[in-house]
Amino acid sequence: MTKKWQPDDFPVGLYELHPDASVNFHMNVFYNWTNDNVLLEEMREVGKTAHNYETLIKRFIELGNESLKKDTKLRAAFYFRGAEFFIPQSNSLKQNLRDQFIQLSKEAYGITEDQHYLIPYERGYLSAYRLSAENPKKTLVLFGGFDSYIEELFRMSMVFRDAGYDVIIFEGPGQGSVLETYNIPMTHEWEKPVKSLLDYFKVENVTLIGLSLGGNLVLRAAAYEPRVKKAVAYNILTDFYEAVTHQIPPSFRDKLKTMIDEGDSQTVNDTLAQLMKQSLMLEWALAQGMHVTGSKTPYDFLNGTKAYNANHFSHLVTQDVLLLAGQNDHYVPIHQLTDQILTLTNVRSLSARMFTPHETSDTHCQIGNIGLALHVILNWMEQTD
Repeated sequence: MTKKWQPDDFPVGLYELHPDASVNFHMNVFYNWTNDNVLLEEMREVGKTAHNYETLIKRFIELGNESLKKDTKLRAAFYFRGAEFFIPQSNSLKQNLRDQFIQLSKEAYGITEDQHYLIPYERGYLSAYRLSAENPKKTLVLFGGFDSYIEELFRMSMVFRDAGYDVIIFEGPGQGSVLETYNIPMTHEWEKPVKSLLDYFKVENVTLIGLSLGGNLVLRAAAYEPRVKKAVAYNILTDFYEAVTHQIPPSFRDKLKTMIDEGDSQTVNDTLAQLMKQSLMLEWALAQGMHVTGSKTPYDFLNGTKAYNANHFSHLVTQDVLLLAGQNDHYVPIHQLTDQILTLTNVRSLSARMFTPHETSDTHCQIGNIGLALHVILNWMEQTD
C-alpha cells in the first residue's frame, strides 16, 4: 500500500544541537525535513565537538557515507546537503555533494524523471517537479527562499499532493540548479519566473506558496500575475534589507546602515572585510549572499537587498492572502508581520497567523513544528474556497 503523507509526518521539537545559533538552526532544519531520530542523535554528537566549519563538513561527509552503506538514503542525502551548505563555492567538493543530495532525495521519495521538468528561462532553465493527486482540487505552486534547494521540499509537496492538490515545485533565479548550473542570479521581479512556469504548464487559478525569502517574492508575483488567486507568505519577509542587516552586531548596525545609505561603498567593504576575519558566520553569509545575487562586493549585495521591500507592491495585491510568522524568528523581526498587514490594502481577504513558543513553532518557517503550519495552510485553502 502506498504511503499517504500527512502534516504529522514532520516532527515536533526544537533541539540544542550546536552552540552556534545559525548552525543549530540549520541542523534542526535537516532533522525537520527527514524526521529521522538517528540523524538527530548523530548530529547532537557532532555538535559537541565540531566547532568550526571544517570539522562540521568533515563529520557530515563521514556520516553521509556511513548512511549510504546502511542504505538510509534520505539520511545520507541530508548529511551531504549539510556539508555542501557550508562549503565555499570555490571548493570542488561542493558540486559532487549537491548532485548526491539531489539524486538520493529523489530515490528516497520515489521521484521519477518524468516528474522533473526543465522550463526555458533567459539563458538557461527553471527546474520544476510536478506531483499530482488523482482528480486534483486545484493547482498549488511552491518554491523556496534565498538558498534552498527545491528537493528539500519533497516531503512538504507529498503532504499537499496527498491532501488532493496538483503540486508544482520549482526553483527560480538564484536558487538551486538555476544558479549553480545556469548561473542566473536572484531577482526581486519574481513575477517573471512565475509567468514562465504558468505559461509552460498552462495552468490558471493557482495558489502560490513561498518559503522564507519566498514570503516576499510570493506577494511580488501575486501583485503582477493575475493567474495567482491565493498567496501564502510562509514566513513573511516584508523588508529583506532590514532582515539582512539585522544579523550585524547591534553596536555597529546603525553606523553600517548609514554608510550604505550614503553610498560609501569603499568604507563599507573595508569595514566588512575586517569583520569577516573575526566571524566565520559573517564571512560565509556575505560570500553566499554575493553568490546568490551575483554581486561583486558585500556593499553591492547589501544595497541590492533594498529592492526586496513589500512596500513597493503590496497595494497591488488583490488575492486571498495568508501570512505566517514566528514570534521569535531570528532572521525576520516580528514587527514585519504588522507592517505587512497594514500595507495589504486591496486584498480580497487577509488572514495572519503568528506561531508561539508554546506551539514549538515560533522560529523561522516554523522549524520545530512544520506540521502545524501545514495544517494552517490546508485549512485556510479549504476555507477560502
